[in-house]
This record gives sequence, C-alpha cells and structure tokens, in this order.
Amino acid sequence: MGLGLSVAAAVAAVVVVVVGAPARGVAPLGEPAPSTPVVGPAGDAFFTPPSPLPTGRPGDVIWYRRAKAANVLGAAGLAATDSWQVLYRSTDALGRPDAVSGLVMVPRGRNPATLPVVGFAPGTQGLGDDCAPSRQILAGLEYESLAIDRILLRGWAVAVTDYEGLGTPGTHTYMVGRPQGSALLDVVRAARRLPADGLSGTSPVALYGYSQGGSASAWAAQLLPEYARELPVRGVFSGGTPADLTAVTKALDGGLGFGFLAAASLGMDAAYPELKLDSFLNQTGRKALAEAKSLCVGTLMTKYAGKHIKDLTTSDPLTTNPTWKARIDEQKLGRIAPTVPVLLTHGKQDEFIPLGQAEQLRKGWCAAGARITWKTYPGDHISALVSTQTDALDFVADRLAGKAATSSC
Repeated sequence: MGLGLSVAAAVAAVVVVVVGAPARGVAPLGEPAPSTPVVGPAGDAFFTPPSPLPTGRPGDVIWYRRAKAANVLGAAGLAATDSWQVLYRSTDALGRPDAVSGLVMVPRGRNPATLPVVGFAPGTQGLGDDCAPSRQILAGLEYESLAIDRILLRGWAVAVTDYEGLGTPGTHTYMVGRPQGSALLDVVRAARRLPADGLSGTSPVALYGYSQGGSASAWAAQLLPEYARELPVRGVFSGGTPADLTAVTKALDGGLGFGFLAAASLGMDAAYPELKLDSFLNQTGRKALAEAKSLCVGTLMTKYAGKHIKDLTTSDPLTTNPTWKARIDEQKLGRIAPTVPVLLTHGKQDEFIPLGQAEQLRKGWCAAGARITWKTYPGDHISALVSTQTDALDFVADRLAGKAATSSC
C-alpha cells in the first residue's frame, strides 16, 4: 500500500510539472467544467433559467444580453456605460445550485481589463419580480442608481445582483444571509468571467451594500474564505446592517417598517420548506402576505405600516416556534470574522434597524480579530444612507489603491 501511494504521488508530481496549473477557464480535476455563456432570450424569458441548469461553477454565466442603463436625474456615470444583463449560477440557503439575475456595468472610455469590480448589493427592493434592481435600473426607477452612478464615476466597473428569486422564478429569499452573500460574490465572478465585458479575471474587487445590501455584503465578507477564496476582495462596505433579525423583529413589529418584517417572513419561508408559514397565518394574514409577494418597497412599507405579527397570525412563529427561532438565529452575523477590512456604518436614530445590534456586530467582529472601521451618523435609516456614501466610496478607493485600513477595534 505504501509503495502504491508513493508511485501515485510521483506520477501526480510529474503531471503537475509537465501540464502545470489549469488554464484560466479550465476547471481543476474534481470540479465541474465551466459553462459557456450564450446570448439569452429576449423579454421576460431571459429571467427563466433553463431546466436543468447547465453544469458549471458558482458564478458561471448561463446567458447574457446587452442592455442600456437609463440616465436617472442626470446620472452621467450610468449614461456612459456599456451594460449587460446576466443570468448566473449561485447557491441557495441549503447549498443547492440556483440561478440569479444581475447587471454588469463598465464605464466607457477606459480599458476594462484594468478596472476594479465593485460588487453592489442593493437595499430592499420588495418581492415582486418587477422590483428586481436590474429591471429598475434599466427603467430609470432604481433608488440605488445614484450610489451606483457615483461608483461608475470613480472609474470602477459595477456588478449588481438581483438576489435569489427577485426577477427569477420563486419567492425572493429576503433577509436570508447565505443566499444573499453568495449571490453578491457570484455576480462579481460572473462579471469577471463574462467575455463580452472585457473585465479581467484578476481585477481587484470591493463589495458595497446598505440595509439589505449591508446584510448581503457582510455575509459575503464572512463567506469569502470558504465560498470564494479566489476573489481578491480588498475591502467591504456594510451600512445600516440588519445583523440580528431577532432584535430587528422587535423593532419592526407594530412600526412603520412592518412590511419589511412581513417580507422577511416570506423570504425565510421560501428558503426553508420546513417552516410552513401558511400554517401560522389567519385569513387576514394569508391575504396580506399573498399580496406582499408582488409589491415593491414603497408600497410594501406604506401598505403594512403599523401592523403587528398578531394581526396576521393564529400564533407567532417568529418569537415562539423553536424551528423558526433556530432558522432566524442562523441569520445572525458576527460569528465568523471577515478576513478583509470592513467599513461598518449606522444611523444613530435608525428607526428600522436598531443601532445596538449593529454595535454588537462590531464588538463581535473586533473580538474575533477582524479589521473594522466603525462610523455612526446623525439621523434615521434613509438619511444615513445618504450621509455615508462619500465615506464609503473613499474607504473603497483606499482599499483598491492598496492603502491600509484604520481599525476602530
């Protein structure tokens, strides 16, 4: 047995020396071969993935098509980009392959092979397929377009994820950590693997997100070593971050943001079949949540403002059911320390996502040895979104330039 192993090792060594490392785009032994992206269908058919999915790796482009980003409020960066919608492979909450849509934007007038890629995780969009960021950006309706425009004007390419089930079939797994983080990492992979955009497979990367996007970028930072260790992520911005959904639930129940809580309940139920949300709903709840599945963020917030969990349920699954509580606890950030610098920000008077639970995230990451820059801003959730943008962009610029981050730990 020992001799056999020695011979096998010698043969393997010769193969490595003679053949060398796999060429770019060639899967190592034991991994699926990369899929070859093709031009996707026109219209809404673009968002319906082929069944079964083509073989490949997370981040492989299934298909793509040229797109044109709308010029929103004089957004010069968006108007001067080459853009592609993409449908790419990712991974769901249970580790199964799925398909997610997104949008890749590259500033014109620059050599794309030299550009960094910023993975952009949008804030809450809603649950309806028409709410998908890639659709909203192209229609000139996306509120995150102004932040994306500022990133493009810095001369960076942007890869925006629509998240699982937002645009594509199924219910959006809103506020479920792993698929949000995976979708963000995989849209960056897709941007770097898409031949049409000219981006380099070695370009440096940063991740950017606020609110739901802050959760996605934070989860991506935690997942990076196990899920996408090949990505050269230089820094991560996570703002207004819902790090502890138990604390966020208490803040939203009966408040202005109850619609976000309703959407998160639907997202959890879509991710984990054993939760069986419908079995806890009363007639009012069934009607309300069925309608919520088609709503975008503005209507979602205004329509359900002031509602309570008890108004829609026969018993409260979020705070009393052990199966629900276990799954909600799994979404808590802070148990894994990011290996890259993170800018973590929050509004001091955030009415949706409590400041205290973000402070606990900072403390947990700092205690685990992470490099965290922490900043707070006067104002609520929306005003802090605006206040933090310049600091976030400067943080990303410094990390992409190779400057060391200043830790607040």
